[in-house]
Amino acid sequence: MSDERTTFRPLQRYEQIAERLADDIRSGVLAPGERLPSERDLARTLEVSRASVREALASLALQGVVETRHGAGTFVVGLPPSEPPHDASPSAVLEARLALEPAIARLAAARGQADEVAEKLLAAMEAEPVDIATWNASDRLFHRQLAAMTGNPVLLAFADHVAALMDEPLWQRLRDDSIAEPGRTRIHVAEHRMIYEAIVAGDAEAAAFYSIQHINRVRAYMELS
Repeated sequence: MSDERTTFRPLQRYEQIAERLADDIRSGVLAPGERLPSERDLARTLEVSRASVREALASLALQGVVETRHGAGTFVVGLPPSEPPHDASPSAVLEARLALEPAIARLAAARGQADEVAEKLLAAMEAEPVDIATWNASDRLFHRQLAAMTGNPVLLAFADHVAALMDEPLWQRLRDDSIAEPGRTRIHVAEHRMIYEAIVAGDAEAAAFYSIQHINRVRAYMELS
């Protein structure tokens, strides 16, 4: 392939962005207590997406390297570890889910059967007051159960892998931040119920539509659009 046709953009992966910032902190370019540029400015300077910057900063926050203070910005608070963790990119997880989960919903709707496990998970998410740990676990397992409802073991294996990725700290950090605003968990679970009820009714197109709508809302709430 000629260079003219190459569209490679360096630092596009969040791990690379996090390591670039970590190197600046180790070298003293960014000192403890110093405020980092905004997500928008970092994205512009590094020529990457704002979503990748957001993931990188969340990863560094999990490592205790930076801290985001509401209304003030993100500040350096510690030195990076020598071997940082490498969770899956939440943007990549959502991209894969958007490609496959509507098809899973369609196939489950072709079976058109109620599912006791899915109903119990929906009830757990609808419980008030919301317990975030329980809600997150039920959310992960609900999407897995939709794949189980297809009766296809290959799709279930995919859903098992996605559920494991949604249990990683980086996903949990961004997801917890995204549902901190009052009412958002209720919106998500209402969408879950619409997906489920369309599947039980055998309405494949509605099930797929609600699945797409839900994943796009998750992406927007996580500010990864």
